[in-house]
Amino acid sequence: MELIDIMRSRRSVRRYTEEKISDEQLKQIVSAALLAPSGHSKYPCEFLIVKNRELLEGMSSCRKGVAKMLSGAAAAIVVIADRDKSDTIIEDSSVAMMNMELMATSLGIGNCWIQVRGREAEDDSTSENYLRSLLDFPENFACQSILSLGFPAKDPKVRELDKLDFDKVKVLE
Repeated sequence: MELIDIMRSRRSVRRYTEEKISDEQLKQIVSAALLAPSGHSKYPCEFLIVKNRELLEGMSSCRKGVAKMLSGAAAAIVVIADRDKSDTIIEDSSVAMMNMELMATSLGIGNCWIQVRGREAEDDSTSENYLRSLLDFPENFACQSILSLGFPAKDPKVRELDKLDFDKVKVLE
């Protein structure tokens, strides 16, 4: 599959089948994250792969009304980044997340990016603190986002290139 076709196919998927994701597929997805560029080559990001059903259920309350799909996901990848290592953790985490989304899509695995940074959990704590208490990552690590993963319950609609809004593009010559 061409990269542009993967990009056209990538959609937020929130409903999954019960099919499991293999360890090899998860390794490919995190490999894509580890290949992502990093500001000043600091590589502050780390990745927590969650397959445990109870943890996924608990994580589904990390965002008010937004993360419920985690309870039905086959797995999730939590992106954390060491604040002491770099000042580009938001950018680095975002690039790593996008690489994982594209890799998951190329494998036929549905996915959805769940923002954690700056958000609140259902218990009114910050989403980051909620997840830190559940997953036990260090204080100097910021939790940026979660990638929910599972095989789509239905095939998402592919985006059409001819429907893109090229009015948003300006060419300066």
